[in-house]
Amino acid sequence: MTAVRQVPASTSAVPQPGQEAPDFELVNQFGEPVRLSALRGRNVVVVFYPFAFSGICTGELCEIRDNLAVFQDANATVLAISVDSKFTVRAYADKEGYEFDLLADFWPHGAVAEKYGVFDAGSGMALRGTFIIDAAGIIRYVVVNPRGQARDLAEYRRVLAGLGEN
Repeated sequence: MTAVRQVPASTSAVPQPGQEAPDFELVNQFGEPVRLSALRGRNVVVVFYPFAFSGICTGELCEIRDNLAVFQDANATVLAISVDSKFTVRAYADKEGYEFDLLADFWPHGAVAEKYGVFDAGSGMALRGTFIIDAAGIIRYVVVNPRGQARDLAEYRRVLAGLGEN
């Protein structure tokens, strides 16, 4: 599976399908550390979004919330990452009823988004980048959408279904 759309984000290259996913550890909305490599054995959907409480971000994450069974059925963990603080993502998760981890890439500001090549230093936010990582830690799908363009949940379904066939 290959990248669908990409826009320039930062000086870091966007990791591509077939590459090992860069490891990271961030705190979730409860202040608990979440390390990507600790999730080996499961598929992982890493969803970078610009900011909590913004319109398109809320629509995308609510679509994931409302279709969480799609991810669970594919043995996939959803990690949604923004540059917001853990306090902001906690309030956001509580308000919207998100039952998946919202991770705070707050400090150093956007360091994980930078590692994934989706940090926009000019605006201080992450772009809409999604990385679907298989149980062995290999990136199988990448999409980075421009500002104002939501991602397609149907693509997530298609890719996750394909991972089950491997």
